[in-house]
Amino acid sequence: MSKVKVCLGFVLLLLSFLLMLPAIQADTSTVYVIPIEDEVERGLQSFIERGIQEAEDASAEAIIFEIDTPGGFVNAADGIARLLDKTSVTTIAFINQDALSAGAFLALHNSEIYMHPNGRIGAAQVINQSGNAAADKANSAWLSSMKSAAQTAKRNPQYALAMADTSIDLPEVGAAKGKLLTLNAEEAKKVGYSEGTVSSLDELLVLKGYEDATIVTVDETFSESLARFLTNPIVVPILLSIAALGLLLELFTPGVGVPGFIGLSFLLLFFYGHLVAGLAGYESIILLVIGFALLMAEFVIPGGVVGLLGVAAILGSVLLAGGDLKTTAIAVLIAMIVATVGMVIVVKFFGKRLDLFKRIILTDSTDTKSGYVSTTNRPELVGKIAQTVTALRPSGTIKLEDERIDAVSEGRFIDNGKDVKIIKVEGSRIVVRELEKQEEE
Repeated sequence: MSKVKVCLGFVLLLLSFLLMLPAIQADTSTVYVIPIEDEVERGLQSFIERGIQEAEDASAEAIIFEIDTPGGFVNAADGIARLLDKTSVTTIAFINQDALSAGAFLALHNSEIYMHPNGRIGAAQVINQSGNAAADKANSAWLSSMKSAAQTAKRNPQYALAMADTSIDLPEVGAAKGKLLTLNAEEAKKVGYSEGTVSSLDELLVLKGYEDATIVTVDETFSESLARFLTNPIVVPILLSIAALGLLLELFTPGVGVPGFIGLSFLLLFFYGHLVAGLAGYESIILLVIGFALLMAEFVIPGGVVGLLGVAAILGSVLLAGGDLKTTAIAVLIAMIVATVGMVIVVKFFGKRLDLFKRIILTDSTDTKSGYVSTTNRPELVGKIAQTVTALRPSGTIKLEDERIDAVSEGRFIDNGKDVKIIKVEGSRIVVRELEKQEEE
């Protein structure tokens, strides 16, 4: 009986322990660490979105964004900022060195900011593709975004504006008029743009009480890293230029295959990067397939209309996949110009040396030195009498002895079977006149 009691007590103790496991596990919080490194572009946005989604699905207590970026593109920064604002998970920015330009904007969209002792935040002026300050319209919109981000985070918006506008004078923090504001760790903490200074991520975890939490670091997959590279606004025009040049060469040298394969490969790389980055939908792929189908149909249905529709469909698919219509349209325009100039250069300087262009370049010459004669002048025919084989309306055929000759009348209609006199020979043009009866006699 005592053994039965012991066994029963052991079972109850085991059941109690098993029932306590969920409570024990619940006490262990989860913190996600997502790096924001290198340039801020649309491919990064897709990576950040995946990381935030994973953190939300795991009911994470906080997300720490480890920032070290020189900045990037405004449209990408705006998209990432929307993701940060939308999530219900507490977000903490750890500026591990630099949060410049778009990086500063993203840091301001976090609930808290902590900085490395050597960290910097600021220098957020909008720069165009030429490396100069953006137009007033674009700069005004960016200043408004910086101000709103600071106000939402309950930070003094004047410092955020000074990061993007050289006209603001804040000499006490090194932002004299004509210079953009960039704060170091000490200055940022002083003006309320940092909650503290920590030398490492581990120190930040201890400071926030997450030393016993389960830390999950979100790393980029190979496809995401490749997509970030392929969707970079600097790389996109290069991809499209090579694709356009290769396809253009293949169009003029059908059957060669090499330029067409290279062009198609770079075009597919463009779509692959944008598809992985979440910028391109399947509708753009379908439109691309339709475009190529129409181009293939052009070989069967002559006229050019089907081919033009195919080109339009391919261009439409590229614009649709690009996400940002304006940026993609500029990239397409650059690609068309580069492809056209490249085609001219390749044909002019290398066409005669390469077998690749023998289909589109005539390398043989047909001159008189080589024995080629375009027409044979026959002045000895003038004055001779022939007979029309066909009616001359005004051109037709005459017969001189046993030779049939193409001829034209002076302008009058001459029926067949009539005698005619050759009155003029101009190269291959033989002019005849119908003989009157007096002339025959």
